Order: sequence, then structure tokens, then C-alpha cells
Amino acid sequence: MSLHLRNPMRRISRALALVAVSAAVVMLAACGGGDSSSAQRDVIDTLRIGVIGSNNVISGPTGFAHSRGELLETFAPLGVNKVEVFNFPNGPDLNQALIGGRLDVANYGDTPALVARGSGLQTRLIAVSQFDMDAGVVAKNPSIQTLADLKGKKIGVPKGSYIDRYLLGALAEEGIEAELIHLYPADQEAPLNSGEIDGAALPGIIPLVQLQTLEGKGFRLVDSVSRDHPDLAGTSVTVSSADFLEKNPEFAATWQKLHAVAVFYAKAHWDEYLQFELANSKSPEAAVRAAANPDGYSEDPFPAQAVELLTGTKAFLVEQGSIKSDFDLETWFQRTSGDENP
Repeated sequence: MSLHLRNPMRRISRALALVAVSAAVVMLAACGGGDSSSAQRDVIDTLRIGVIGSNNVISGPTGFAHSRGELLETFAPLGVNKVEVFNFPNGPDLNQALIGGRLDVANYGDTPALVARGSGLQTRLIAVSQFDMDAGVVAKNPSIQTLADLKGKKIGVPKGSYIDRYLLGALAEEGIEAELIHLYPADQEAPLNSGEIDGAALPGIIPLVQLQTLEGKGFRLVDSVSRDHPDLAGTSVTVSSADFLEKNPEFAATWQKLHAVAVFYAKAHWDEYLQFELANSKSPEAAVRAAANPDGYSEDPFPAQAVELLTGTKAFLVEQGSIKSDFDLETWFQRTSGDENP
């Protein structure tokens, strides 16, 4: 199905409607599942974490800490005896499981997280896991050298993701209309090779390094966040439901302490950290190393630069109509007594 940029509000609204309906169905199913729902369990026991990607692996410094047994050790005093990780192809899919009570924590992009909160879903942002996230558009046809050359052409993009938000913003900034087709990053290379799409909008962050991977195969980079639109950089967030955090009042502060220790250790042992990411990746080593960005991690759960990016992203989503009801970011942040407001 193709959708036009000239009516982004209708495009996003349709996506949100599908997410809302699906979330409601999942929520009903979860409520019927008794103690398996996040807010219903007296003891966490199994901590269930949702991630974006093709592997049931937590990436980033927190994932690196988990590989060393630190996540389970940190949360054992809160009644956690086991950690399970579930992967999802896109943020809206992960939202359904989180709000349905089948996940306790979600690590994913800012756009689906903000859209969920702006749609009335009671979530809380525990920490910014990564910021300054890159994305870009590649093409194969030699006649396509810039984003402007994709005017009126087909671009594949994972709908509802931070890549989608970047692409919409970049096209709008340059006054370009294009035909946007929902495709997950892993599914874009074949239609790009066959000419079914003219461009592919892809993530360029660990572990989702499709942008660098296709560049390494000779596809041309025609636009990117880092080179052309740094104000459209994405942010990855750790989110939980308000009900789960109310049921487990020490969880957020504990996660934030783990986050700080994990980032500090990863930066101090960067080569070791990259080996962890490479071991879990199916992508070429060169692509993973090219996507690595130590400056995109902060020990602070709410770094000022990330809050600024989130503020801009939220404003854009409100303007486009994908956030139904605007909200103050501070009401979303799960700050603890040790945090200082900006």
C-alpha cells in the first residue's frame, strides 16, 4: 500500500487507529491472562523486556551489562529471578505488547513512544537509552543524487518509527512530495534492487545498521540525519507502563542506576563493548563500527541534548496530527528524587 506525503495527517492517523485497535485487543487478552499482566503480579519474578530488531537481545550499554549478569543481579532485590527479551519489527508493534501488559519494559524509538503517550496510553519514560540516532535514504538509480531527485517517486520506510519521522521532516523541509511505502528495514534491499522503490529510508544505529550495510554494498547515500538534518536525529527510550511502576515503586530508580553504571563501563571499555555488539549482529563488522557513536550515550537518564531532541520531535508530531493530545514532557518523565529538572 502506498501513501502520499501530501496528506501525512491521514496517513499517520490511519496507522494510529490500527495501533489503538490492536492495543485494545491485546489489552483485553492480557487482562484475561491473570497474573501474567505487568500490573497484576505481586512479584515481578520474570522481567520481560521488549526491543526492536531481529534478535531477542538487548543492545546498547544496558544489554552489555546484561551479558555480564548485572541486570539480573541489580534487580534481584526487587523479586526478579529471570529476564526474558522479546524482539519486535517496529515500535507500534511493541506498543501493543507493552500496553497490553505482556511486557514490563520497552526499549525503542522516540516516535512510537511519544505517539503512544499522546494517544492517551499511560506510559512513563524511565531513561533515554541513546540519542543523536542516525538515519538516511539510499538509492540505486544513478540519476538519484539528492533527496530532491526523489520527488514524486517511491520511498520505502518503516511506518511509525523514528526513521519515518526523520523522512517526513526532511521532505517537508525541502518542500518535496514523495510516495511513501511501509517496509521494514530488512525488507527494503530487494525492492530497491528491482526498482519497485526508488529510495529506502533506513536506520543507522547499533544494532540496526541497514543504512551502513547498504552503503557498503554500493547503494548511494542521498540524505542523512548526521550530514543533512542533525535537528531530526532520533532518540531511543526506555519506557514502562504507569501501572507497572506504581506496582513496583523502586523499579525506575533501580533501572536508572543500572543505566548510569552500564554507560560508564561501556565507554571505558569501548572495544569490548563493540565486540559484544558484533557478536550479536548479523551485519558486516564495518557497518557496525561505522554506526558506533559513544557520544550518543549519557549516564544521565534525561540528558539535556536528548530532551531538546524529544521536544522537537513531539512538536513535529503534534503539528502533523500524529499526537492526538499534546502533553508536557515533564509529566512523562519518571524522575526520581536524585534527578534534577532541567
